Amino acid sequence: MSEMTLRRAQVSDHGTIVESVREWWGDSRTPGQARELSMLLPRLFLQFFAGTSLVLEDGDGIKAFLVGFHAADNDHEAYIHFVGVAPELRGQGVGRRLYTAFFRRAAEAGRREVHAITSPLNTGAVAFHRAMGFMLEEGDREVNGLPVHGDYDGPGQHRVCFRRQIAVRP
Repeated sequence: MSEMTLRRAQVSDHGTIVESVREWWGDSRTPGQARELSMLLPRLFLQFFAGTSLVLEDGDGIKAFLVGFHAADNDHEAYIHFVGVAPELRGQGVGRRLYTAFFRRAAEAGRREVHAITSPLNTGAVAFHRAMGFMLEEGDREVNGLPVHGDYDGPGQHRVCFRRQIAVRP
């Protein structure tokens, strides 16, 4: 594996990131489902939150990304919206590297808490968030033994909600 560089995302990364989602999730979803998943990343995320989003790349291009932002309504929260890691790099600490960099940058901006969500069926994401120190938020129901917020993303779209405290840096 060649050396990877971490950098701030740019609006110009949008097309590559969307294609990466379609390709990287193509092994576990139909092409239509992968395309639908990529629609969770409209261009506006990189137009307005590139400064808080991250890309990990090598000489061949983008290998991982994290789209996140700082809350506009308060000065203590941040949110990780979407993370992608090339399949051949999963399980090698790449996601941890992205999250750690996001935590550091959020703390430097005075943020004290990071939030994230996932589907209760995404057991890998649930395990990853727990391993990264996220706590499960209390929900209004339970799915697969997990507390979930029912209809969080619309009817039948239940989500596990996570919260993690981070240390503010001066």
